[in-house]
Amino acid sequence: MFQLINANLGYKQSSVLTNISLKINSGERVALVGESGAGKSTLLSAFQSQMKNKAALIPQDLGLVNNLSVFHNIYIGRLNSYSSVYNLLNLAWPQRREVGKIKPLVERLGLVENLFKPTGELSGGQQQRTAICRALFQGGDAIIGDEPVSAVDKHMANLIMETLVEKFTTIVLAMHDVDLAIKFSTRIIGIKDSAICFDQSTMNLTRKDLDFLYKH
Repeated sequence: MFQLINANLGYKQSSVLTNISLKINSGERVALVGESGAGKSTLLSAFQSQMKNKAALIPQDLGLVNNLSVFHNIYIGRLNSYSSVYNLLNLAWPQRREVGKIKPLVERLGLVENLFKPTGELSGGQQQRTAICRALFQGGDAIIGDEPVSAVDKHMANLIMETLVEKFTTIVLAMHDVDLAIKFSTRIIGIKDSAICFDQSTMNLTRKDLDFLYKH
């Protein structure tokens, strides 16, 4: 599904990750871990550009339209599936059929009472859950997410991860919570000093095995 061979990744003339070789197969659940600034988002950007429209996306900046409702921000996930006329119709008058598709998603993630509230009026955690619902609504076999549970409590983080695992066959997430990464992933990729320095199955893996990623 994704492959890099001796790649240098970064922005403009600056390399963040150097000489990266990596392959991710369909059906894997991969967590990228490491300190802030280690290069997790850079690696995710490479995944996204290579996979293009083949994967749903939860960006770190969320990409919400603050003056639009939760419903409309979620509906955006499938804009390309409908005609422009139908999309405009839903902008003005949300159609019962589309509300029926979206309602189970917001009910599961505790947003149903805010379905027609502008996302700009929501808390950070509620906005993050809206972006997750948009990715769930978009669907497909794969999802890429950049710190998708950073703004929610532990209970909701577990619920979100369970939902993503149920919905998507292939998952690639940058994660700050190592325990969640081990619990819900099949493979951990650790990044440190501009390189991939850890790449193993989560079977029998413990948090202590990854402590070296966070030591100077």
